[in-house]
Amino acid sequence: MSKHPPDSGARPASSDTFVEAFARGLDLLRAFGRDAPALTISEAAARAGMTRAGARRLLHTLLALGYARQDGGSFRLTPKVLELGQAYLSSLSLREAAQPVLDRLADSLDEVAALSILEGGEIVFVARAERRSPLARGIGLGGRLPAFATSMGRVLLAGLDPAQARERLEAKPLAAWTRFTRRSVPVLMRELGEIRARGYAVVSEELELGVCGIAAPVHDAQGRVVAAVNVSTNLARHSRTGIAKAFLPALRSAAGEISDGLRAAR
Repeated sequence: MSKHPPDSGARPASSDTFVEAFARGLDLLRAFGRDAPALTISEAAARAGMTRAGARRLLHTLLALGYARQDGGSFRLTPKVLELGQAYLSSLSLREAAQPVLDRLADSLDEVAALSILEGGEIVFVARAERRSPLARGIGLGGRLPAFATSMGRVLLAGLDPAQARERLEAKPLAAWTRFTRRSVPVLMRELGEIRARGYAVVSEELELGVCGIAAPVHDAQGRVVAAVNVSTNLARHSRTGIAKAFLPALRSAAGEISDGLRAAR
């Protein structure tokens, strides 16, 4: 059986920014394929280019986590491995639907526009557009921020069942990013209900002083909230009370257009 080679190119040495054990785990996952859906420990080791002992440890780790099952002396991956790529796949279609809309939104408002999805208690940026100098906290694609302290995060949390939203808010202590950060779960839960009713969220200076964001939900064909789009501005340019009037019509139009594009793509 031929060895399944790892990614081409020299692999960096293990360090505080590169975990060799994790890289070998990915090599082992890639050893499985259409031509080899089931592998013994020796076969997996040969295809992944590692020792039998190393392959055995990794296979039993996957087994314990539910990513593999054992049939006699062979191992097979389970459907749970699809979860590893789900965020990327959903983000890809979202980004394709959203990017041109965000570009137009940023152009028309001369502000930063972004799209994010919810993962656990954080938002993950999947698309972004700007036509001015970046805000002090310029977040690139794949960047993460705490959901509870951001306009997009609150829209996404409001889109969950209230019990699920509370569970995510209570999962770990809520940090005080600024002196304005709301950290009370009951207060946040009441606000999520208000956001759910009115269809948008405004969060001012809770993550960063001087910065305010307004966000609206993106829906799929079943009406579920799958993403949030927002506009961020510096309070030196717009007052908090004037942001909804200045941005909400264009923001809602953009969210609707992205929702339509996402449904069409699916």
